[in-house]
Amino acid sequence: MDIWSWICELESEFDSDSNPSLDFILASDGKREEESNRLIRLRAERTLGSDSEVLVTFNLCFEGFPSFDSRKPVWVSDACPVSSDQPFGLPLVLQLLQEIVNRSPAMANTICPRSQLQRLKPEPVSWIMESHSPESFSSFFNLVILTRLFWLCAWDAPSEVGSFYFQHLLCSNIDALTCKQAPAVLRTFLVSVGVDTELCLMRTLGYMLAKWIILRDVSVGLQSLVAPLPGQQLGISYATEAHGFWTLKGYAPVNGMKLMHSNELPSIGAKGSLLRYALAHQQLEALIQLEYSVGFHDGYIQVNARVDNLRIDVAKLGFGKKSDDNDFLDERHFPSRIRVWIGPEVGSTYVSGLTLGRSTDNGEREVETQRIIKGSLGNYSKASSPVKARARVSMKNKMKNWRWDQDAEGNAAVFDAVLCDNVTGHEIGSWKSFDNGGNGGNCFQNRYYGVNRPFTKSGGVVFAGDDYGERVGWRLSREMEGSVLKWRIGGEVWLSYWPNNVRSSYVETRCVEWCDEVDLPLIPPGK
Repeated sequence: MDIWSWICELESEFDSDSNPSLDFILASDGKREEESNRLIRLRAERTLGSDSEVLVTFNLCFEGFPSFDSRKPVWVSDACPVSSDQPFGLPLVLQLLQEIVNRSPAMANTICPRSQLQRLKPEPVSWIMESHSPESFSSFFNLVILTRLFWLCAWDAPSEVGSFYFQHLLCSNIDALTCKQAPAVLRTFLVSVGVDTELCLMRTLGYMLAKWIILRDVSVGLQSLVAPLPGQQLGISYATEAHGFWTLKGYAPVNGMKLMHSNELPSIGAKGSLLRYALAHQQLEALIQLEYSVGFHDGYIQVNARVDNLRIDVAKLGFGKKSDDNDFLDERHFPSRIRVWIGPEVGSTYVSGLTLGRSTDNGEREVETQRIIKGSLGNYSKASSPVKARARVSMKNKMKNWRWDQDAEGNAAVFDAVLCDNVTGHEIGSWKSFDNGGNGGNCFQNRYYGVNRPFTKSGGVVFAGDDYGERVGWRLSREMEGSVLKWRIGGEVWLSYWPNNVRSSYVETRCVEWCDEVDLPLIPPGK
């Protein structure tokens, strides 16, 4: 599906009066248009504006569906001028993006009454269109049109149109949502438009994927078109370097993460269905932010890094409000392990040493003793009183929910945080059921309440410099001065589910992995 190349050719096609309209078939249930009973058509129509300005208007039509009039479009775009200082098609791209953002689950569930986004500015999008080739921009535009069509089919069309969209359009283009690293145009767009618009777009993509995974798992016509995806993760991540920070962001629908282990999920009855629904409509949103510094010394360059912020959130995807009598819909996964690594490229020879900044933690132990001794002084008689001394032996361990470790893999520094039961000491992510010891079903219930909870109220976790401020360091050859190196940054996040406010024996753990490259500029100050 290369819609953008077709749109780019319209500028020359509509320069004359010979073509009043042109069509692009987005999806059909036949190999050729004449064989198709049902299809989704994108139509471009030439019109004249004021002062005989040539304009192009786009519209979408669902054809072959009994509940729709094929002559009546379900969506019409703003007019795009053919001859303009701005790139052709810019009004179309801005309109599609704005309508996607306005319908995002992030906008429906915001906690701030002043968080309504302003309209997208044309400058960042115009710059992206001009700085990337049509071939590069094509994949990004495919993602945009797929997302806007999803809202049309989900909100403004009957179920038969929605099923057709999933089977004949989204399935054949699902690769756009299964890449571990965001394409260059999408990465540039997310950085340019800001984190608020980014969150709206990524929550929408997560919601789309959640619905697609549900339909795939229940085999509603999708298994014949798309094979199961064992071990394939869904979602998008990207990394950036700016102002002394290395940042890796990752988004993944929970059901699209790799399943590490689980026991049988209840599938019969209304309560089992509600639990399935709640666990399927969740998205992992991770931010890994490391602070780095570069120092220039006689004979070597010192590069230091430390964890500045790790923010792991499990967002609920949907538009409904919480029901007071339905705790199943409030069930969610929680982070149980976070592993982050940073370091030079594999095989690099310019690093002479890696220094870790944390010793292996040995748990503190306090010991008290108590002994009972009986005896007497001098000649013992019934009248004399025996001497008694008493001491008590007890042991106390100081334990935290999260255990932090540092390790090395070649020249890469590894930061590892593992969630443990502070009563038994067991690692939560390794539990496969409530039958393997410990206090089982009572452990980590009501885990989002109380002063000793290991998570935020919203179900995520935040690590900052006060939790893990030790730095790691590399010594590099002074010959690398003035260059910009590529360093690898990556992360693995485990999410586990244990029942919180409901009666269930279901336990599972899922994992997702991201890896990318960031810049390390070795440029002395003042140069």
